[in-house]
Amino acid sequence: MKSITVASLQEKFKLEVLSGGDRLGREITKARAHRPGLEFVGYFDFFPMERVQVLGRKEINYLHKLTEEERNLHIGNVVKYHPPCFIVTSNQEGLKYLTIYCEQEGIPLLRTSEKTTEFIAKLDAYLMKALAPEIAVHGVCVNVSGIGILLRGKSGIGKSETAHTLIRRGHRLVADDIVVLKKLSPQTLLGSHNETTREFLALRSIGLVNVVRLYGRKAFQDESRIVLDIELTHWQDNTLNNDLELEPKFSEYMGVRIPYIEIQLQPGRDVAGMIEAAANNWYLKQQGYSAAEEFMKRLEDEMAGG
Repeated sequence: MKSITVASLQEKFKLEVLSGGDRLGREITKARAHRPGLEFVGYFDFFPMERVQVLGRKEINYLHKLTEEERNLHIGNVVKYHPPCFIVTSNQEGLKYLTIYCEQEGIPLLRTSEKTTEFIAKLDAYLMKALAPEIAVHGVCVNVSGIGILLRGKSGIGKSETAHTLIRRGHRLVADDIVVLKKLSPQTLLGSHNETTREFLALRSIGLVNVVRLYGRKAFQDESRIVLDIELTHWQDNTLNNDLELEPKFSEYMGVRIPYIEIQLQPGRDVAGMIEAAANNWYLKQQGYSAAEEFMKRLEDEMAGG
């Protein structure tokens, strides 16, 4: 199971440490934060104790109004489950009693100036990516007109050269050689780099190039949702068809199915152009448009008119 530490969370969001500075090595294993409002009033069914606990104005104002005896009961009932940490939003003050409870149980207490709703949205997005299951595959990841594509093929087939042509046409590199795939949901696969190869593209006969230095900031982006898996293969005579609409094929990564397309290479074939066409065609299909259906309708209309 993947995990991150409270320390990495504190550094990422520049959180102020109010208590438990020596406990920032505690691990976080669950995505999505939790606001323990119901738990403070005594309802603990389905309490997600493994999650980061965020205290907004509602929770803190409620605690402020309690007597010392009531606080001992309600706060004590929550901290005894030892969640990874508590984060107070909106720079709220008057937290001495909360600090004492956290110190007694060894739980980090942190604070941010951001508003609750905005902070939770950022925190959940970060945790979802940081804790997502991931694998590394050999290939190239590019973003073509806003559409993420995983480009695969045998070593030396021309993946990086094709990516370079796409970059020259205004598209973006995400990763070369090693593509890190993260499963954000049963339907969502995110492609990224492994930090070491960030912005680099390896071109045979040329060497390693930095696409940002060569073509500017617009030539690169850190991540992209993968919606097409395109494999470059060597040309084989009499294996390609020219059907109006091909039977859809899929690849599967960590249980996520991605549409698969094979593009065979031959001298003079505009591979980058075909990838652009595949990306734009995928987008049109998402909008409910099919070129094959429109063509058949035209034939039917022509036959009916004749």
